[in-house]
Amino acid sequence: MRLGRVHALIACGEASFAIALADSLFLSIDPDAARSKVLLFLAISLAPFAVVAPFIGPIIDRVPGGRRFTVFLVNFLRCITVLLMISRLDSMTLFPLAFISLVLSRTYAVSKTALVPTLVPNEQELVAANGKLGLLAGIIGFIASVPALLLQLIDSRATLVMSAAMFGLASFASLQLPRHVATASKIISLIKTKDLQGSLVRHAAISMMLLRGVVGFLFFHVAFWLRDERAGTAWFGLALGLSSLATMFANGISPLIRRVMSERAMVTVSLAIISLTGIISGVVGGITAGIILIAVANAMSSIGRLAFESIVQRETPEANRARMFVKFETRNQLVWVSSGLVAVVCTFPGAVGFAIVGIACATGLIYFLLLKK
Repeated sequence: MRLGRVHALIACGEASFAIALADSLFLSIDPDAARSKVLLFLAISLAPFAVVAPFIGPIIDRVPGGRRFTVFLVNFLRCITVLLMISRLDSMTLFPLAFISLVLSRTYAVSKTALVPTLVPNEQELVAANGKLGLLAGIIGFIASVPALLLQLIDSRATLVMSAAMFGLASFASLQLPRHVATASKIISLIKTKDLQGSLVRHAAISMMLLRGVVGFLFFHVAFWLRDERAGTAWFGLALGLSSLATMFANGISPLIRRVMSERAMVTVSLAIISLTGIISGVVGGITAGIILIAVANAMSSIGRLAFESIVQRETPEANRARMFVKFETRNQLVWVSSGLVAVVCTFPGAVGFAIVGIACATGLIYFLLLKK
């Protein structure tokens, strides 16, 4: 898939970008950071969606060849933005540039997800295609982190140069993507958009919001809990590392899971596994249980996300696909931020937080099982 080549280059750019700004508020959370700074991070992480939601989605859908052109333009602008950041690492202008980069990153994510259905031979391949892109990004990002870290030892600016180069190459590679023109009429699009309120999409959307909320809550709960337990940042780093590996594993096995169950079942099973793991972790308690839970939650959330994306990609009219993904992603990010806010403001003992996760997913699971009947 030609999109895979573009996505791999972007993964390299993202990895080197994150490493170059590893100490930035925008890209990392230090478990020892003040809660006020974490709250600011949560606000900043939501802000790009406020920009993307009302403008980018409709533009991508309406412009002929809009998704292909958007991928090109976004990566070209990210290249320029990163180059501007090179001389501004110690300046306040770094913050608006980092914000612009976040907006561009979210815009690409929407365009990429909207493009996938136009590049696969049939609807049954949607989960596999989404999973391959996720797995590719994880592997390439990990590989790219090696030279990026070596450059970081020399100078952060050198790492930013690498990032800018990757985004520049991605912009030119995107020109080889096939053109896509949304031809559905406005009347048909409105009718089909109304149909999206059906049970399948509604079930998947609400489930995905719950999964994202659980991941957001666990991230900040585990971070502050480990700090309070004096376990050190090494334990938190281990939790994040295992979570990344679990996410890559989930992306790899999702196509196999799709062969034996529907997307709806994938989302439901994800909730069930997190619920069971959360309740057990709440009973057992301890650092090991917490690390296992956050890894399982990230893996199941990835499987649920791939199923959710496949459902929306299949059920959404082409003329509205980008704006629908923006709509759902904005909701999901709002839930992620809100759940993280709860974990930051309220200090729960480790086992209590784990039990909350288990009970929340169990409640959602029971609701959807009853709804199905």
